Amino acid sequence: MPFLELSVPCSEAQQPRYEHALEDIGALAVTLVDADAETSNERAILEPGVGETPLWHALVLTALFPDDADALVLLAALEAFDAGLDWTQASFRMVEDQDWERAWIDQFAPMQFGARTFIVPWNHDLPAEAQTAEAAVVRLDPGLAFGSGTHPTTALCLTWLDTLAGAGQLDGQAVLDFGCGSGILALAALKLGAAQAIGVDNDPQALLATHDNAERNGVEERLQVFLPDDEPVQTYPVVVANILASALDALADTLAARVAPGGRIALSGILHGQEDELLVRYAAWFDELVATRQDDWMRIDGVRRAS
Repeated sequence: MPFLELSVPCSEAQQPRYEHALEDIGALAVTLVDADAETSNERAILEPGVGETPLWHALVLTALFPDDADALVLLAALEAFDAGLDWTQASFRMVEDQDWERAWIDQFAPMQFGARTFIVPWNHDLPAEAQTAEAAVVRLDPGLAFGSGTHPTTALCLTWLDTLAGAGQLDGQAVLDFGCGSGILALAALKLGAAQAIGVDNDPQALLATHDNAERNGVEERLQVFLPDDEPVQTYPVVVANILASALDALADTLAARVAPGGRIALSGILHGQEDELLVRYAAWFDELVATRQDDWMRIDGVRRAS
């Protein structure tokens, strides 16, 4: 089938923010092109692997969406996620199917986070180190929504969940995954010992992806998904929110209210340099706040005060 392709120029420094915003609104694939090449035939295309970054100073990001996606709605969603970026230079065109998802997933290899957590593509054999009784293995088809473990924001959250599990702080608990994307964090929490998980996302496609991945992992009876307006209002001992810094700021009251006294929260999707304001913002409710960096991205975690 054809796809709607969005292209936007950016600098090397801006690239992580643009890419994260595109993935957060449901891009099926994002590729990077050298903007300095004179013709399209000369342009080199790069889909960086884990921990890799492009070498070019001027880039064009191209993102694929379903052919029936509304370009104006996409632009509005992008501006809502990160109004500081210039989306006025974005252009759209229809492109024919080239099996983009297959080309991408062929590069998606099993990954380990922390001591026990493994993210493994649904069509890939389990690595030997994941074939133990202690391993928490999530089988994932990330093609429908953001969240494969390859992005540092997701990796930071997976490592945090693995650490909680190692300390026995996930056993039998309920977990809220706010901005669930593919459901990867909720699924990992369940595999690591949580009894129940709730996934919330404003993208219906993300809820479908989370539900499909839950069935693939045999945990569909312990995972529920909701749009934000439908989410049941309750508190949780563990909350994780992998969204953008602007959304974490805007939703601080909501997220703080979801964490039970003594419960733990992890916030990610934060570019290095944005963490200080969020540390001050969340200090109104949380103690033991710590900021952890991976590449250009940060995670903040802390413990909810009793009062």
